Amino acid sequence: MKVTHHVLMAAAITLAALAMPHDASATEHIIEMRNKDDAGNLMVFVPGFLKIESGDTVKFVPTDKGHNAQSVPNAWPEGIPEVKGAFSKEVVFTPGKDGLYVIKCLPHYGMGMVALVQVGKPVNLDAIKSFVATGKAKQRLEAEVAKVTP
Repeated sequence: MKVTHHVLMAAAITLAALAMPHDASATEHIIEMRNKDDAGNLMVFVPGFLKIESGDTVKFVPTDKGHNAQSVPNAWPEGIPEVKGAFSKEVVFTPGKDGLYVIKCLPHYGMGMVALVQVGKPVNLDAIKSFVATGKAKQRLEAEVAKVTP
């Protein structure tokens, strides 16, 4: 039996692809930036709480114009680059490690437009609980923190 160069090459490529680290379970999650949710709450991220796995991606979609998604510096895991999206533009965020990530819409933060993303274990839960949000964001963030699981 004669093995051709093409067969060997195909076998090598297949083995290399199988050996490469990849996360087949990585998922893209969508959070909408909206003026109003289905319950009538104004200036909201939908959903306001999202639990994902490390390696997953979160896409913030401006369902309504005039919103952005950006990290809250005092409520953000250390060593992770902050997120700052442009107004009325999608923002894609792939967290690099476990923890809780607080995202706000800059112009509507005081009106409560805040979201909480839990990646894996909530290793910075104490820091998030001690963070004091402003305006209506305080009430909404507290409600989202109540959804955090170990």
